[in-house]
Parts: sequence; C-alpha cells; structure tokens
Amino acid sequence: MTSAHDRETVGVVLLAAGGSSRLGQPKQLLRHQGQTLVRRAAEVALSVGRGPVVGVLGAHHEAIALELTGLPLHCVTHEDWALGPGGSLKAGLSAVLATECSGGPTVDAVLVMLCDQLRVDASHLKTLVTTWRTTGAAMVASAYDGTHGVPALFSRSVFAELDALSPSQGARGVIARDASRVEAVALPGGNLDVDTPEDLVHLK
Repeated sequence: MTSAHDRETVGVVLLAAGGSSRLGQPKQLLRHQGQTLVRRAAEVALSVGRGPVVGVLGAHHEAIALELTGLPLHCVTHEDWALGPGGSLKAGLSAVLATECSGGPTVDAVLVMLCDQLRVDASHLKTLVTTWRTTGAAMVASAYDGTHGVPALFSRSVFAELDALSPSQGARGVIARDASRVEAVALPGGNLDVDTPEDLVHLK
C-alpha cells in the first residue's frame, strides 16, 4: 500500500557547527570507520534521496568544509553557532527552503541529524522516512536512552515551530511538546556519541 507521502520530498539538515569544547578538539574531524565523522554523516545524509541536503557549519568551518569537498550538499556557515543548536537548526531549515526559490521541488519534510551519533546509518534514516510515508505523522523521532530525539523527521506542518526555536533550544523540545504527533523508531546505541575525551574509545 502506498501513501501520498511517497511522492513528497525530504530535505536533510546536518548539524555540524559546534565547537566541541568538552572534547578539546573538533569532533567533526575525528575519524571513525576510515572517515571523518562529518564526512561519514554527510554521506549517510545524502543516502536519503532526492531532496536537498544542507550542512550547517560554525566552529572550524573552513577545515570542516574541506572534508565535504566533492559531495553534492550545500554548506552554510552559522556565525552565531556558540549561542546554541536552535540557531544552527534554523539556519539549516532556511537553507533547505531556499532551494525551492531556486527551482527545486517543494520540501515536504526535513530530517535533522548530528555528525557524531555513531550508530546512525543509511538504513536508520530510510526507516525514519518510510515510517513518515506510511503513517503521515507530524514527526518521526529516534528512540533511545529512554527518550525521543534526533535523527528526527519533521513534516512541513512543524516547520514554523522549528523556526521559532530560541538559540539555546534544540529539536528535542519540539518533539516533546505533544507525544500524539510523534512516531518513534528504535535506535539501539543512539546515545553513543563523542562529547568528551572518554568517548574517544568508541571510535575505530
């Protein structure tokens, strides 16, 4: 059985602007499975399909942009990245929607992801999209560590709420507002990321 969502376009916002203050070095440039985290995440993001993919950069943006050379995604630099994730998310959403003004397709949903969640792969992102296509939910979030978070897909009906985030707020606040709007997809190990020097043991 197919859904009207089968014909709709999903954009991706890859958040890679943070300064990695607790880690003491740019996490985006750490290597895992033979690639830097940001390159690996970008390739996973590009697997979603035909929608626009935007990488939001901030700290160390020149070095990180070099890691993305040759990939068909659009990078934007968010100068106020240090104020929090909300501003970076809004910058990414704005860049995704700007593709419509350049002759691109209407973006019906946006998938928001980070660059350092080590268990996120193409299969998981495709499951998020498939769940949205079959359920028509306003949001489809990853379930791990007793909560719902990113990677998460937001339908166009939720874009205004994302755009209204303050700089210090993240996507999780929108997800948590009304559980009835959210479908969950399990992501075992979704909390496995790289924030501190102790987390470096997870890289291989």
